[in-house]
Amino acid sequence: MALTPSTHKATLTFSDGTPALELPLYHGTIGPDVIDIRALYAKTGKFTYDPGFLSTASCNSSITYIDGDKGELLYRGYPIEQLATSCDFLEVCHLILYGELPNDKQKRDFVAKVTYHTMAHEQMQFFLRGFRRDAHPMAVMTGLVGAMSAFYPDSMNLNDPAQRQISAIRLIAKMPTLVAMAYKYTVGQPYMYPRNELSYAGNLMRMMFATPCEDYRYNEVLARALDRILILHADHEQNASTSTVRMCASSGTNPFAAIAAGVACLWGPAHGGANEAALNMLFEVQRQGGVAKIGEFIAQVKDKNSNVRLMGFGHRVYKNYDPRARLMRETCHEVLNELGLHEDPLFKLAMALEKIALEDDYFVSRKLYPNVDFYSGIVQKAIGIPVSLFTAIFAVARTVGWIAQLNEMISDPEYKIGRPRQLYAGSPRRDVPAIEQR
Repeated sequence: MALTPSTHKATLTFSDGTPALELPLYHGTIGPDVIDIRALYAKTGKFTYDPGFLSTASCNSSITYIDGDKGELLYRGYPIEQLATSCDFLEVCHLILYGELPNDKQKRDFVAKVTYHTMAHEQMQFFLRGFRRDAHPMAVMTGLVGAMSAFYPDSMNLNDPAQRQISAIRLIAKMPTLVAMAYKYTVGQPYMYPRNELSYAGNLMRMMFATPCEDYRYNEVLARALDRILILHADHEQNASTSTVRMCASSGTNPFAAIAAGVACLWGPAHGGANEAALNMLFEVQRQGGVAKIGEFIAQVKDKNSNVRLMGFGHRVYKNYDPRARLMRETCHEVLNELGLHEDPLFKLAMALEKIALEDDYFVSRKLYPNVDFYSGIVQKAIGIPVSLFTAIFAVARTVGWIAQLNEMISDPEYKIGRPRQLYAGSPRRDVPAIEQR
């Protein structure tokens, strides 16, 4: 997509005698301008230094926009609050992939394509048997998604738009099936085949919780709650896993390998593992005495010399309230009401912790509000999803974002293989000494 040049320029001056350099400025549709530094090295022999790429735009994108100060998240321009309350997950998938919400016919066609591909290759069951039964589901998912390149060789050419399209549909369709298979394998139950008359989220829940001797009782409130979790996590700009997918795909590897790299990155506790970490924190407080001990726990959190951290609160990007958290909080209470779990000790503890974080000046002044991971973890636990599977559910949601970002990068005329530079701080050149001098 074409960049919009600014009438203004940025002038970079140096105190070491290097001539001043004028650099172009570009406007985004919304958000900050960017300085185009591509000529910097060629003209000055210098690089920029930006650990974590916190001030660097690695690409231009039209998929997702975040304003962390305002607490705003847009998918293709639509506010997340509107999408989460007016659309289902597959409608949002269509929006993220193709740029527009589907009309009735487009939705029927898209849903038909996805449901046609929900079954996994039967031989993937045998592939699963190579894992230990107690393997973490994300270890299994990394292997299964990467293995799709061995089962679907007809859609591996990243430079063929038609093959990218079929691989996108296959990934979106099969991720719930693979997650359910990974779960069933760890608990020793038979795999359940998808039922395409169910919704996307409803099908995932049935594949996880049904058995050949007892079908899963579909609950609209719970299915909608899971659907909302998927919508809220579908894309989130250039985060670590998305950047990993883009970097991996920039080498020209196949889509399945690139998405598997995203799954592996998502597993990190600082990224997709945050809701798992939040629930494990609640389990630990519960083990120590629950609500009666929450004051002691909060005191430890506030103690600078303590290693105790408050998980599921605050966000690196959102400087105010996470807009997804408001929606997830509403869903959380709907689910707890539906299941009658407000008096459950673990959920009472979670609500007590939420109350403190929203009222205590220590947390309010630091803007450590409950984030989407705090509430989504509570919802998934209430639904019956085991904590170890939380990040795999996140991967189901984020797959569509990864694919859209990958497709956008490959279609960009300025696309190049990713190659960050470095500031070398090691030993200068030196010669290997003779053996007798070592």
